Amino acid sequence: MFNKMKERKGEVKTVRRIVGVIALVVLIILAIAGYSGYNYVTSALEPVDPESNKKVEVEIPMGSGITLISSILEEKGIIQDARIFKYYTKFKNESAFQAGNYSLTQSMTLDEIIESLKTGRVYREPVFTVTVPEGLTLDQIADVVEKKTSHSAEKFMARVTDKTFIEQLIIEFPELLTEDILNENIRYALEGYLYPATYPFFEEDPSLDEVIKTMLTSMNTIVSEYAAILEEKQLSVHELLTFASLLEEEATAKTDRETIASVFYNRMDIGMPLQTDPTVLYAIGSHKDRVLYEDLEIQNPYNTYVNTGLPPGPIAGAGKTSIDASLNPSETDYLYFLADKEGTNHFAKSYDEHLANIEKYLR
Repeated sequence: MFNKMKERKGEVKTVRRIVGVIALVVLIILAIAGYSGYNYVTSALEPVDPESNKKVEVEIPMGSGITLISSILEEKGIIQDARIFKYYTKFKNESAFQAGNYSLTQSMTLDEIIESLKTGRVYREPVFTVTVPEGLTLDQIADVVEKKTSHSAEKFMARVTDKTFIEQLIIEFPELLTEDILNENIRYALEGYLYPATYPFFEEDPSLDEVIKTMLTSMNTIVSEYAAILEEKQLSVHELLTFASLLEEEATAKTDRETIASVFYNRMDIGMPLQTDPTVLYAIGSHKDRVLYEDLEIQNPYNTYVNTGLPPGPIAGAGKTSIDASLNPSETDYLYFLADKEGTNHFAKSYDEHLANIEKYLR
């Protein structure tokens, strides 16, 4: 018995030694991995080649997010690791990078690269620019294009409504353009899909297709940033841009967009019509300073006074602020809102409170 106890004691010691060795090996591996990771990150924060003065031409497309910008810079050899650059900019709370064509070198530090992208120091000036403000319809964008290019508004509208061209675009932009835009109730398939921004063009007479695809590319880039949250919320891109277009037409300030978004969501949750005047004006097809009661009764798929839920599609081009607010609404119990004569919005939880606001701010 004594011998067996000695044997067991020896086995326990052996097991402890093995466990100790394994633990030590694991610690060494973790230490090596940590040290290697630290060295890798430190190296990635340094210039690719401090001695290089060779200019590298880099194009940052309109509407590019930090993920795309980081990938472009890594592909061009300006930075060592796209992920490290992305996290570095987020850590330093850097944003508002400008699209354009840049002449960068591998000797630039990350801070120098960031400063260049923020100030928009391009190595060649555009021949001309086209500015598309937020909240424009396709008809209005057509007028902008006509004023800045050789293409007439009629030619622009003919192209953006051409069925063959639209089918081609669906293939070219599968994540942005889906079968949703082919709904028979939709006035224009591409309404709300041309991103509002200032676009530089580097040739005197770009083709109409190039102009249209440039705007679609920007919207595609913006929307791709929200892919994860769209999947989480089970929203389609079409629903997002439709909702955002309503905010763009109704709101004046960022906070208004988030609060109005909550009103719309609250109404849809209880099956209450959105009752937003811009959809009535879009249904009529012309601008009016004042929407009449008879206008509210027009039988049209876009009229949110007679139809519940969202209209068939966007009614205008929404900017990033409205798109963001559509996915990040305020938490409220509001069901009503109105804008006073100065354009300030006032919100209410009940109809009686809404009537009081009308009496107070509009009478």
